[in-house]
Amino acid sequence: MKVMLLVMDEQRVILDRLYEIVQQNCTDCVVYRLSKPQQMNLGPFLASVNYQNFDRVVVFSRVKRLAPQTRVLKCIPGLIFLEHDAYQNYMPNSKYRRVYSRLYSRLPSSRVLVSGAVVARRMQAENIDAVFVSKGYDEQMLHNMGGVRDIPIGFLGSLKSTEYAQRKAVLESLARRTGMLVTRTQSGAEYLETLNRIKIFVSADIGMGEFMIKNFEAMACGCVLLAWSQGEEDRLLGFQDMHNTVFYRSEDEALEKLKLLESDPALAARIASNGQAFAESQYSFARVGRTLAVEIQREMRPWRPPSAFTRLWVKLRHGMKVPE
Repeated sequence: MKVMLLVMDEQRVILDRLYEIVQQNCTDCVVYRLSKPQQMNLGPFLASVNYQNFDRVVVFSRVKRLAPQTRVLKCIPGLIFLEHDAYQNYMPNSKYRRVYSRLYSRLPSSRVLVSGAVVARRMQAENIDAVFVSKGYDEQMLHNMGGVRDIPIGFLGSLKSTEYAQRKAVLESLARRTGMLVTRTQSGAEYLETLNRIKIFVSADIGMGEFMIKNFEAMACGCVLLAWSQGEEDRLLGFQDMHNTVFYRSEDEALEKLKLLESDPALAARIASNGQAFAESQYSFARVGRTLAVEIQREMRPWRPPSAFTRLWVKLRHGMKVPE
């Protein structure tokens, strides 16, 4: 099966290893890294590479760049979306609320690979071919270095976007009350080294209903993960409170759990060890990439060709030949 994988060339998170594993587990997979202008205008690129020679066209881009291109997307048989932000579809205050549902509903033959188990279930209820494939971490880049952990409590990451408003408020409050380090690092070596200095990594994915990639990265690097509970998602992904992670549902509970962990180093060490083993066995890119490859190549819904008007518009506008 011939697979075309279209990915973003400007991502902060380094996903090269994930793409490599997908390639290794598909019969024939070609990865194209698209600039932002190319992502916003897929037609000319698809026409230039003769997309009809591929059985699957997998697109990993921002929904705001894809939503205006429905006519072009309708012309792609075997279309699959790889999506790590679809949780925003159900966030009450997100500017992308229901945007994902509207896009995928207009493309009924397509499949979407989403990184939240509950999100997948909710989309399936809307008759969208949604499949859950978790986020993960790069096991070749991130690991426990076994060094001294001289940062008792920390968080690494961005607090800027609107979706992170609650995260920002909780983390800044906890930092004032505990002295927790809240900072950003460069991807790669600096990120690895800093994670390996943190004893307890505080995650605050509040209101998202899904675990961000930093949870898996912190666990893999040997941190105790203190994470905001995502409700049913916790169980569906295999997280177990006080076994391989530590959950909190309020700021006060976070403070109580922090005191417990600091007062019982053996407990903290055991949870960190269990968490690392859990991440390594379930959420490495080696494992996640294999699952992605299976779901990409699995049989899809019958393709519904676009209308004659859409085919003509796309051909005249972008030079794309559209199968009937």
